[in-house]
Amino acid sequence: MELAVFRFLLGLGMGGEWATGAALVAETWRAQHRAKALGLMQSGYAVGYALAAIIAALVLPRQGWRAVFFVGILPALLTLWVRRQVEESPLWLDEHVERLASEKSVARVPNAPSPARPFYLKMIIVTLMMNSAALFGWWGLFTWIPSYLSLPRAEGGRGLSIVSSSEWIVAMQFGMWLGYVSFGFVSDRVGRKKAYIAYLVLAAALVPPYARANAVETLLVLGPLLAFFSTGHFTGFGIITAELFPTSFRAAAMGLTYNFGRGLSAAAPFAVGVMARTRGLSSAFWICALAFLVAALLATAVPETRHRSLA
Repeated sequence: MELAVFRFLLGLGMGGEWATGAALVAETWRAQHRAKALGLMQSGYAVGYALAAIIAALVLPRQGWRAVFFVGILPALLTLWVRRQVEESPLWLDEHVERLASEKSVARVPNAPSPARPFYLKMIIVTLMMNSAALFGWWGLFTWIPSYLSLPRAEGGRGLSIVSSSEWIVAMQFGMWLGYVSFGFVSDRVGRKKAYIAYLVLAAALVPPYARANAVETLLVLGPLLAFFSTGHFTGFGIITAELFPTSFRAAAMGLTYNFGRGLSAAAPFAVGVMARTRGLSSAFWICALAFLVAALLATAVPETRHRSLA
């Protein structure tokens, strides 16, 4: 019970940092560099994931899971540096000053209903559903990949040891890192929407051959490729939502659409696990491929935001 409570508190912090961090990066970089900056920010997840896998392989067999959790506290100290050294977004400051001036004005005219409200409401619903599907595919896949690699072949796994499976996961993080970073460059050239849809479709296409791979060499090749596309699209979600919503509620909209989707995606590991009991993990992973395709289909309803100035 205590572990569940602490995990809930951890989730509160992790949910807030992504939305505010992505909004801050988007608002402080020029349009021609915004996507690349968001990609670099997002790529930190892959670096942290790889370090966590290395620490687990080195510390877990010797010191146990409590020591692994303790090491995970150390990166939190970086927030002290961020608070002191990173400046506030100029766009947010301007919006904040204008809002305060409007509230203090005695002769303020009531705001008329904005014709943009139905559009933004629709975009919140679409991006929320889009990210829910993408996160469902991601969490269903990557929650079970360590088990897929380490379980005996008789149980539907690939029979790797804990150390070997950690090495494979580290290799996948390299693919993740490239996927995060590359999306900014690709979307600057072909557009946010096309790049986002392409990454999701290619992720869906790579799930079946990865799930059916038997040779460890095949897993080593397909793993980073799968991680590249199935994770790189998250940079696209940050870019699209940052450029889609105005400064007055950008962080709130990004936080809502991302974290509501993450809440819905909590069912993904359970769904994959239930199906794996009867059909094995290889077949269960097809649910994740379908989720990626649903996310790509929903993304067709989102407008292109490349070269859009933030308001």
